[in-house]
Amino acid sequence: MKYNRILVRYGEISTKGRNRKKFTSQLRENILEALKDLPSISVNASRDRLHILLGEADGEEVITRLSSIFGIQSFSPVVMTGRDVDEMMEAGLALVQKSFEPGKTFKVSARRGDKTFHLDTNELNYQIGSYILKNMEDLTVDVRNPDIKLNVEVRKEGVYLSSEIYPGATGMPVGASGKAMLMLSGGIDSPVAGYLTMKRGVEVDAVHFHSPPFTSERAKQKVIDLSKKLSAFSGKVNLHIVPFTAIQQLIHDQVPENYTMTSTRRMMLRITDMIREKHEGLAIVTGESLGQVASQTLESMQAINDVTNTPVLRPLIAMDKLEIIDIAQKIDTHDISILPYEDCCTIFTPPAPKTRPKREKVQYYESFVNFDELILEAVEKTEIMQIDGSSHKEENFDELL
Repeated sequence: MKYNRILVRYGEISTKGRNRKKFTSQLRENILEALKDLPSISVNASRDRLHILLGEADGEEVITRLSSIFGIQSFSPVVMTGRDVDEMMEAGLALVQKSFEPGKTFKVSARRGDKTFHLDTNELNYQIGSYILKNMEDLTVDVRNPDIKLNVEVRKEGVYLSSEIYPGATGMPVGASGKAMLMLSGGIDSPVAGYLTMKRGVEVDAVHFHSPPFTSERAKQKVIDLSKKLSAFSGKVNLHIVPFTAIQQLIHDQVPENYTMTSTRRMMLRITDMIREKHEGLAIVTGESLGQVASQTLESMQAINDVTNTPVLRPLIAMDKLEIIDIAQKIDTHDISILPYEDCCTIFTPPAPKTRPKREKVQYYESFVNFDELILEAVEKTEIMQIDGSSHKEENFDELL
């Protein structure tokens, strides 16, 4: 069966008032971006629903891609027919046959958007339903709780029939809530934080700190692949790879061992904030979960946050590790995150990092070192990669071994 279009239902967007058009327009742009390589696609967005006109595109391929686009509550592939009842019956039969398994029940739910149509809803339900029953064995009617619900909507331009409802990714369209910089390590937490931030409509740029020779090219490729997974939800992700070796080595040499982690995170936050300002971001996102590690106590967060006035978003702050792992598995980042390639957050880790660092002490230790020039140099030498599912080639980690 060839679908003509896909009907997209809004979720949270429907609660918006006068600014709803801003969100529907952003969703339309995101859908077009996700389907840009498919021929003859067009998208019409109205206040209450959105239609994707398929043309010659493969409807099954479009269905697969729509499932990861934020801002969609649900969607249904639709067959459009003329207003001829025989044509409607044939299309309805084909749709029910596609979803049928022995023992399933069905009902027809007709709606006349055009009241001038010569049959009323009860007559439409009867004619289409009886035709389907005559042509299918082992199928029964259940008007209260059917397994298959065939929706038939009669409008002036034609008749729309659908029988399947696919769940969407919900949330808000990416880009509708501004842009933020995600501090992306190679671990489990930060990709999940990026995913949850995008779900609230925020466009995400990733910032990764690379410290060769202490961190390998495999670790860098790991972050590229994580960015690619995230790009499935936003169309693309700009990845900023910061050369961090000189700064990290200086911290290791000059700052007391139990404060090196605190100072390292402070320098990372300073650099991320400068990249944010340069690329017109509004916030910084981290994968911190309260109390999970030494740098994620309230005292540590206060000492680290001291270097910026920019809002720092922590979507995972109240989650435990198992909850975070569940989401990582759902978004297909978990298996990449657990690959054994160290990032700069794990090298030089002191045996007993300070869990309650004093802001005044870390400021004092850093005052003996001029970090400003090294920070500016790191920002200037930052490599920027645009990652998306269609243009960036995924590497096979086995080939790198």
